[in-house]
Amino acid sequence: MISLASIREKVRGGERLSDDDALFLFASNDLAEIGEMAAWANERTNGRRVFYNVNRHLNYTNICVNRCRFCAFRRDPDEKGAYLLRAGEIRSLAHDALLRGATEIHMVGGLHPSLPFEAYREMLRTVKSVSPRLHLKAFTAVEVDHMARVSGLPLNEVLHRLRESGLDSMPGGGAEIFAPSVRTHLCGDKISGERWLEIMECAHRCGLRSNATMLYGHRESHADRVDHLSRLRDLQDRTGGFLAFVALPFQPGNTPLKEQGVRPCGGVDDLKTIAVARLFLDNFAHIKAYWVMLGERIAQVALAFGADDLDGTVVEEKIGHEAGADSPPGMGRDHLARLIRAAGREPVERDSLYNELRDR
Repeated sequence: MISLASIREKVRGGERLSDDDALFLFASNDLAEIGEMAAWANERTNGRRVFYNVNRHLNYTNICVNRCRFCAFRRDPDEKGAYLLRAGEIRSLAHDALLRGATEIHMVGGLHPSLPFEAYREMLRTVKSVSPRLHLKAFTAVEVDHMARVSGLPLNEVLHRLRESGLDSMPGGGAEIFAPSVRTHLCGDKISGERWLEIMECAHRCGLRSNATMLYGHRESHADRVDHLSRLRDLQDRTGGFLAFVALPFQPGNTPLKEQGVRPCGGVDDLKTIAVARLFLDNFAHIKAYWVMLGERIAQVALAFGADDLDGTVVEEKIGHEAGADSPPGMGRDHLARLIRAAGREPVERDSLYNELRDR
């Protein structure tokens, strides 16, 4: 019979949790006990260290052929506020990031209906022309699938050419939730969960590392969350290519789902989801508390619930804020370090691959 005691015994013994164990944790109201187990599991891997990096988000376009119901960022080409950054603008933003001490550019955008594949390669080369030392984490699996379709090239060839042009790693966006019935309602135009996993597996086989995400707090069940985490864990067993898992709470603010009664899930659910992820994803070294979506305070508290990474300085986040995130658009290096110390942890500046850059 599953109980918190039996799960605690598994965690302490290094035994993998089952799907049923994870479902039990999601149903439990004992947040303190779940958090304590997750904190212990995290400290076994990462000690008291909490990582952050100096990065900049660069969203090259908000024009997108998809119409995801959770997205407030996308625009039609002729819609007010639609934009596509030119090479000079991308170069200027990358140069500004370099001057601010950034080690990473995080570049994603919408699925533009008329950009050729070469345009994406040129974006990568433009950033690298500013400094080859800037790590380019760019293009979700959804964007890579779009490039394969517009170019007519096989997936592995698309990834090979992107790497040649400067792609260093991939973000984890576009995973949303894998459950087909929920995904169809949430983002019916988007690639399937199976295709997302296929692209990530191919990317890992091609030598690219990536993050993994889960969008929760909309219409999914706890079983859907566990299914999603289980599929990520299975892929990590096969490839070892995921750097970190990022739990993304749904922001209904300016989306169609708000009109259907979907509300923010709240801090208790946020902390429990991060803790369960830490306990269940035993083959992931890092669990992020993404302060942009969680908010500064919940992200800080999450460091006591199994998270070991606050992401980075970001500078100008657009996608979550268009949907109603009320966090600041960016955060300074010193402020991130202060948040970590105030939570009783040791701040460690890292690069995109978790190499330590600064002493604690």
